[in-house]
Amino acid sequence: MKSCEALLNTIQILLIFLAPPLCMSLVFDTITPNHPIKDGDVLLSGQKTFALGFFSPGKPLNRYVGVWYNKISEKTVVWVANRDNPINDTSGVLAINSKGRLSIYAKYQNSPIWSANLSVFTAKTSSTFIAKLLDVGNLVLMKKDDSFGQSSVIWQSFDYPTNTYLPFLKLGLNRKTGLDRFITSWKSADDPGTGNCTYRMNLTGYPQMILYKGQVPFWRAGCWTGRRWTGVPTMIGMINGFIFNVSYTNNKDETSIMYGINNDTNSVFSRLVIDESGTARRSTWQDQRKEWVEFSYVPAERCDNYGICGRNGKCNQSDASQLECVCLPGFEPHSRDSWDLRDRSGGCMRKGGARTCGDGEGFAKVTRVKLPDTFNARGEMGLNLRECEEKCLKDCNCTAYTSLDETRDGAGCLSWHGDLVDIRTFTNAGQDLYVRVDAVTLAQYAKKSNGSISKTGKLAILLCSVVIFFLLVFIAYWLANRKRISGKERRNTKRSNFSEEGELDDGKTDSDVPLFDLHTIAIATANFSAENKLGQGGFGSVYKGMLSNGKEIAVKRLSRCSRQGSTEFRNEVQLVAKLQHKNLVRILGCCFHEEERMLVYEYLPNKSLDSFIFDEEKRKSLDWRRRFDIICGIARGILYLHQDSILRIIHRDLKASNVLLDAALNPKISDFGLARIFGEDQSEACTNRVVGTYGYMAPEYAMEGLFSTKSDVYSFGVLLLEIITGRKNIDYYEEKSESNLLGHVWDLWKEGRASEIVDPFLDESFVDEALRCIQIGLLSVQEHANDRPTMSAIVLMLGNDSALPSPKQPAFILNRCWAGTGDRASSEGVYNSINIVSCTMVEAR
Repeated sequence: MKSCEALLNTIQILLIFLAPPLCMSLVFDTITPNHPIKDGDVLLSGQKTFALGFFSPGKPLNRYVGVWYNKISEKTVVWVANRDNPINDTSGVLAINSKGRLSIYAKYQNSPIWSANLSVFTAKTSSTFIAKLLDVGNLVLMKKDDSFGQSSVIWQSFDYPTNTYLPFLKLGLNRKTGLDRFITSWKSADDPGTGNCTYRMNLTGYPQMILYKGQVPFWRAGCWTGRRWTGVPTMIGMINGFIFNVSYTNNKDETSIMYGINNDTNSVFSRLVIDESGTARRSTWQDQRKEWVEFSYVPAERCDNYGICGRNGKCNQSDASQLECVCLPGFEPHSRDSWDLRDRSGGCMRKGGARTCGDGEGFAKVTRVKLPDTFNARGEMGLNLRECEEKCLKDCNCTAYTSLDETRDGAGCLSWHGDLVDIRTFTNAGQDLYVRVDAVTLAQYAKKSNGSISKTGKLAILLCSVVIFFLLVFIAYWLANRKRISGKERRNTKRSNFSEEGELDDGKTDSDVPLFDLHTIAIATANFSAENKLGQGGFGSVYKGMLSNGKEIAVKRLSRCSRQGSTEFRNEVQLVAKLQHKNLVRILGCCFHEEERMLVYEYLPNKSLDSFIFDEEKRKSLDWRRRFDIICGIARGILYLHQDSILRIIHRDLKASNVLLDAALNPKISDFGLARIFGEDQSEACTNRVVGTYGYMAPEYAMEGLFSTKSDVYSFGVLLLEIITGRKNIDYYEEKSESNLLGHVWDLWKEGRASEIVDPFLDESFVDEALRCIQIGLLSVQEHANDRPTMSAIVLMLGNDSALPSPKQPAFILNRCWAGTGDRASSEGVYNSINIVSCTMVEAR
C-alpha cells in the first residue's frame, strides 16, 4: 500500500514538472491538486488584500514561499513557509499531494522541501482538498466532505507564524491539541530562517508574555490585567482608540491573546514584527506617505530590559539620562559595594534581622509598577483584594499580592511566593503592588489604620488638625500680605538662585538651562531694535538675534506689564528644558535680571503657522501634502506631551500662532506659559483662573475651569479645521451671521456639503483626504470631553484609512455675544454655548 502511495506521489510530481511552461505568470484564488502554484504564479485573497507566491528577500538564488501585503507599494512579507529550507532555483512548486498535504517541491527531488504539519490524514482522495488565502493573511488548507458538501479547516498558517503578529492571529497554547503559537524573528533582514528571538506565552506559574533572546528573557510584557499586559501601559490608548480590540482567553482549553481591528480590515494594515535584534516593533501603513509608520517599540528604555535591577529591586527611570534602581520596602542591596558601583544585577535581600512570619508583619504599598515576573505566582478570581491580603498574610511564603483584574474594581487575587523580579515604575500608569515587610518597615511605610485608634485619640487628632489648618491659613495670609507690601519680586541672575525660585508645581527643580546675561542678549538683538522685532504676543515681544558665534536665535522678552507672571515664566523655562521632541520648539537658555525676563529659543525662519494659513498669498504655498504633514506633526507633538514625555503636560493654549515652522515647514509647538503638569494618576484638574485664547478653549474649561488632555484635543480640532479651510474660527459667515467656523463646518457636514469649506487653493484630488481630516476635527471638538478621542487615537486615525465614527454636535458653534458695543477683536468677551443659557466672562489672551 505504501509503495502505491509513493508511486502516486512520484507520478504527480513528474506531471507537475513536465507540464509545458507558460510565458506569463498566472493569478489564482485557490490551490487544488490539479492546479498548483509555480514560481512566478500568485495566489490572491478574496479582496486582493494579501498575496502568496515565491520570493527572494536577499540572495536571488534563494527562493521562498511567503505571504505579503498586496495592496501596498512596499513589499512586506508577513509569513514564510520554507523559512529554513530555501530552493536554490526557480523550479519550486506549491501543490497538494495525494495525501492532501500542502507541500513545496523542487526539481529533481522526490521528497518535499516543506510540508504542512498535519497530525491526522484522511483516506480519501486528494480531490477533496483545497487551499486558499484569506483576507486576514491566513493561508488555510480545507477538506471538503463529499457526503454533506461542507468544508473544514485542517491546517492554517496562523498556527505557525514566523516573525509577524497580524490582527486576528492567536498567540498562546491550545491545551486540547498541545499547539503552541509564538513569533520567532528572522536570522537577518535578507534571511527569513528561524532566528534567535522569540515572543511567546509562558505558562509557568501565572500566564504571561515574554520576549526571549535564545532561552533568556529579554523583555517581559507580563501578565494580563483585564485590559492590557502589565508591562504595556500604551495598550489602553490603542484599545480606546476606536481601531483595535483585544481578546484574552485563559481557561482549561486554552490560554491565548488575539487583537483585532474594529474597522474594515482591508483599510487598516497593522503589524507587530520581532526583528533580529530582539525588538518588538508595532507599525501601521500610512497610504498617504507610502510607508510604515512606527508608533511603538519595546524594549524602549533601559528599565524595559528584563531583571535589570535584580531580585527584589525596582527600576525607576524618571530621568532619561540616569538609571535608578532601588530596593523594594524591607530589602537592602545584596552587595553594597556592587550597588555603589552601579552594578545592580545582584539585586536585593531582606534586611538583616527582619522577621516576616507571625511577628507583626504586613504589606507596604508600591504604586504605579509593572508587576513582577509571575513564574512563582498564583491567581484566584474568586477573591477580592481584602481577602487576598488575608490569605497572603497567613502564608509565610507569600511575598506580595495584588488584584488580578483592573476592569472589575480590583477583583481576583494574584500572589507571589518567592523573589520578586523585573519590576519597574511607570510615570502615568501601572498597578499597585503590596509587598510583605517586617513590623519595623511597616511602621515606616504605612500609617496605622483608624480601627486601632481609640475615640480619645481620634478626637485629639481631629483637634490638632483643625488647629494646624487655621495656623497654616494665618501664615499664608501673613505671607501674602507681606509680599504685597514688599512690592517687587527679588530677581537673581545666578543659576543656583534661579533653581531655588524655579520650582514647578510638583516640586521638581529645573534642569541645567544655560543662562544668558542681559548684555549678551542686547548685543545679539541690536538692543531690541524695531528691525529685529519678529512679532508681538500676549506676554510680550519676540526679537530675532545673532550670537557672537553666528548662531541665530529668537528672544521672547516679557513686557513688564505682562500677564505672564513669575509662575508662568518659570513654567515655560523648566517645561521646555525637560522636553525633547522634533515637533516642540527647543529652548537654548534664558535671562533673569531684575525686571527683565527673557527666553532664548532656536530661530525658526518661517515664523508662526497663522502667518501662512490666514494670509491669501502665503497660503498658496501650502499644498495638501504640506498641510497634512503639519497636522500630523502637531498631533505627534501633543501626543508626546500627553503620554510619551517624562512629565505629563497639558498645553492649554494650542493655537495657530503658537505653532512655529522651521525652514522645511516642519511644525514646532511653542509657548508653554500656560502649560500644567498633571500627576501620574490625575485625569483632570480645575482652576479658578481661566486663561487661554478665544475660539480654541474647550467648553468645560471656558465655562467651568475644568481642563484635561481632552482640552488640548478640542484645541487641536479647531486648529485642524483652520488649517484645512484657511479660515479663523472666530470669523462670521454670511449664510448664518452668528455662526463661527465650527458651526459653519458642522452645518455643511450635516448637509453633505463639507467639501465646500475646503480651502480652494488645495488640489481637488485630495478632497477625500481633506474630508477625512474634517471628520477627525469634528470628533475632536465634540461638546462632551468623554466623546472626544485621545491624541493617540487621533494619530492612528491620521495614519490609516479606517472607518471613523460619526461626530456629535460641536460646542461653541455660535460666535460670542457682546456685553457692550466694544470692538469685536477685543480679547475679553462672553461665550455662547448651544446648551448653556448663561454667559461666563473669561480671561483670554
